[in-house]
Amino acid sequence: MWSVGAFNSITITPPSASFAVNKAPINTPTSLHLHYFSRPLGPLPSFSLSNHSSFGPQLSYKRTVSFRCSAALTPELKNTLDKVVTSHKVVLFMKGTRDFPQCGFSNTVVQILKSLNVPFETINILENELLRQGLKEYSSWPTFPQLYVEGEFFGGCDITVGTTGEGNVLLSFADYGKSVVFDLDGDN
Repeated sequence: MWSVGAFNSITITPPSASFAVNKAPINTPTSLHLHYFSRPLGPLPSFSLSNHSSFGPQLSYKRTVSFRCSAALTPELKNTLDKVVTSHKVVLFMKGTRDFPQCGFSNTVVQILKSLNVPFETINILENELLRQGLKEYSSWPTFPQLYVEGEFFGGCDITVGTTGEGNVLLSFADYGKSVVFDLDGDN
């Protein structure tokens, strides 16, 4: 068993600013290097082995852990997401499907949209890890589900519930040329 001492240093190496022959930037990942000291937790209690070498003074060991981080939102993924969120009036990126949500928060938003009779498309983010990570960067929102209305990020479960908790949710549709308020009491 080891204990981790204080970090000796943290080095972050930014992506290379170099350019290829065709002047296109080279997309290299960012590297994160953590330098720290660790040591065994200490001698174990012993009755007869107190002079044994493994129970003597403990040494610290310098360790380095390196991580390579790259942006999940590639230009291709951004273009695809732009097309998806603008080609449908309401899009819900969720865990699971409309008929079988894999998460309570996703289920809550699905039930709200169904109760409002709002037509919406769903995309299961559990099927593609790159989509899931890229979408977090695309929306600057770290959690799911993510609701988009007319190409704009509306919010997650908490915002959707908070908006509908006030009695109505504002969704604008280009068909109507104006904002439409869907009343939860069915008074549209």
